[in-house]
Amino acid sequence: MEKIKVKDNIINKINEFRHTSSPAGNVSSSVEDLDVPEDVMIECDGLVKIYKTKDIEVLALQGLDLTVKKGELMAIIGNSGSGKSTFLNMIGGLDRPSAGKLYVNGKNLFQMTEEELVEYKRTTVGFVWQNNARNLLPYLTAWENVMTPMLFNDNSMSEAQKKERAENLLELVGLGDRKNSKLSQLSGGEQQRVAIAIALANEPKLLLADEPTGAVDRKTADAILDMFRKLNEQLGLTIVIVTHDKELASRVNRVISIRDGKTSSERIIKSEYKKRMENITLDWNQEETQDEFVVLDRAGRLQIPAELLKQLELDGNKVKIEMDGDKIVIEKPSQK
Repeated sequence: MEKIKVKDNIINKINEFRHTSSPAGNVSSSVEDLDVPEDVMIECDGLVKIYKTKDIEVLALQGLDLTVKKGELMAIIGNSGSGKSTFLNMIGGLDRPSAGKLYVNGKNLFQMTEEELVEYKRTTVGFVWQNNARNLLPYLTAWENVMTPMLFNDNSMSEAQKKERAENLLELVGLGDRKNSKLSQLSGGEQQRVAIAIALANEPKLLLADEPTGAVDRKTADAILDMFRKLNEQLGLTIVIVTHDKELASRVNRVISIRDGKTSSERIIKSEYKKRMENITLDWNQEETQDEFVVLDRAGRLQIPAELLKQLELDGNKVKIEMDGDKIVIEKPSQK
């Protein structure tokens, strides 16, 4: 029997299930450059995204300002429709911004050509999705899935070296003994670990995870978060997680809350909890592990968390504001 090369075998399988995304919309490249510091991975300045249909326009991002430093492990939270997944698609190169400024790893995403954007997605970012169908090809083994992105990346690695790297990445995520398993032979948590290995295949600078624990149980979710922390610490990888999982969000160093397409608040882990990350007895739902800060935009506006506004029991859209020593006090207007 004639020997079939691994690369040809995988590509043939991929072609049977390949789908293509719609091309990115046109965006103006006449954007003034920002002076982005060397230690910054993501810089957003007034980022806007408008989705247009025949009848309506939807403003998904409304002037988002955000800075993410290199080497951060952070989470982004927000209600459905708040703009968090739109933001992830922007920095992942899957969609084009409508206005504002957006830099990732020093690259201006507004000024990229389609060819440069393809290269950016191959080499700068890795994606982990909640839906395993977007991560894995069911007719490939675990190591073939992990090797697949390498086949489309121009480098000097031989086929044997690519296979060895795929197997090493599976070892890194704790699945070295399941390298020959296919999708149907893996649990949900194991599939997500393979997906993480796939995202790391081309050595990205930035790992993006969209609801990575949304389809698994609590124990598996904890294991996935521990995996992200291991990758962050050992590889120095910048990781941004979009999640509804409040317990997961409470266990990272920094959490950004997006509301109505803008950054509304930020939570920073308290110093006394940084050394307790691995404490399995800590009840992350009960203990306040983070300090919360309301974020001022560049015009001096802020969004007060909804739960605090609810406690004020406002009758309208006005609040009373005044200085009290070195504090700004916001309270319900007195009735006249």
